[in-house]
Amino acid sequence: MRKILILFVLIAAYLFAWVLWERYTAPSVPTSPTTHETIPVVGSIDRILIEKSSRRMTLIQNGNTVRSYTIALGFAPQGTKVKEGDGKTPEGIFKINRRNEHSKFTLSLGLDYPRPADTERARKGGYSAGGDIFIHGQPNGLLSTLKLSGDWTAGCIALSNQEIQELWQIIPIGTTIEIRP
Repeated sequence: MRKILILFVLIAAYLFAWVLWERYTAPSVPTSPTTHETIPVVGSIDRILIEKSSRRMTLIQNGNTVRSYTIALGFAPQGTKVKEGDGKTPEGIFKINRRNEHSKFTLSLGLDYPRPADTERARKGGYSAGGDIFIHGQPNGLLSTLKLSGDWTAGCIALSNQEIQELWQIIPIGTTIEIRP
């Protein structure tokens, strides 16, 4: 009887800790789309606009804003990416050039960074321009309802898992992405 009581107390403590974790580690920003959130997006997106200073990603279809998300950036987001490891998210015009459903994050859409000018600058400077810049979800293994807060990526753009799953369905290879300061 004592062992059952101890087991019950341990299970109750675990559940209590989990509830507290879910409540107090929830993001301080909405994890669902902030514009037109009840209207399903039909078809594909023409353009993505990322505004780093406001941590916002806007999806544009036929000239209209159809979705807006709050995003996380690289851990040192001020300025554009110069070299591998600087923690910056690049700025400029890019294209989605690959998709990875087996990423270490929930889904990922790759950007065509570095551009030739980035590669040439890095070659002349004797360093790597970096690469593997993606729009992705949360790290695999994290509870699907959690969204890490703050800027935590190595230079990528991060969304909630629900948001990247929606993007995955509506963003084709070749979609233009503009990343502004």
